[in-house]
Amino acid sequence: MEALEKNSTWEVVDRPKDKRVVGCRWIYTLKCKFDRTLEQYNARLTYGIDYEETFALVAKMKMVRVIISLAAHFGWNLQQFDVKNAFLHGDLEEEVYMEIPPGFYSYSEKNNVCRLKKVLYGLKQSP
Repeated sequence: MEALEKNSTWEVVDRPKDKRVVGCRWIYTLKCKFDRTLEQYNARLTYGIDYEETFALVAKMKMVRVIISLAAHFGWNLQQFDVKNAFLHGDLEEEVYMEIPPGFYSYSEKNNVCRLKKVLYGLKQSP
């Protein structure tokens, strides 16, 4: 939740009359250590309908071999990076509206929704 707020993922607006507003859901997972003891809890806010359908974008092995070959040939140094919540940093150009996530805001106004400014898990526009 902290990453979503810090990243200004959405802004709360009045519900538009001419736009479709889609729901969202929290997906909770447990991350375990090798010995199966609990390491941490993870929560991910998912936009849309196919909540259980998840993908992890990874490089194809062919491409990894090509890059390693080029690095060896040209004497390049290789480094690996892991950007925390990298997926959520992409800007969104289309107007996409979502119900306010459970547990986020307690607005007395029922006509408020979120207009997404950044991508979210489950969006077709996501990278």
